[in-house]
Amino acid sequence: MQNKGKMGEDLAAEYLKSIKYKIVQRNFRTPLGEIDIIAIDKDSLVFVEVKYGKEAYLRVNKKKMENISHAADAFLKYFGDFGRSKYRIDVISISEDGKVNHFKDVSMDFA
Repeated sequence: MQNKGKMGEDLAAEYLKSIKYKIVQRNFRTPLGEIDIIAIDKDSLVFVEVKYGKEAYLRVNKKKMENISHAADAFLKYFGDFGRSKYRIDVISISEDGKVNHFKDVSMDFA
């Protein structure tokens, strides 16, 4: 992973902790896709894609969402749902000046 990517993921993880998410795992990889951060937000298990840089959120497309969805399915199969009844995909975009934008439940945007 590139230094900027790791830095973005570290900033995202700290942000999520600051809003009371519990980080379950980072960098979960499968042959079908990768999930940057997996966290718990109240009754939801959240699969988080992190993008860093200028207009970072624009780099999340339908194919990327499909890959995250496949990886999320694999995670649930291997590790279970941590007692959560809901699941969602969030995207965190971090600009080069460190501004965090958090887009919740973006999976519907790509249906």
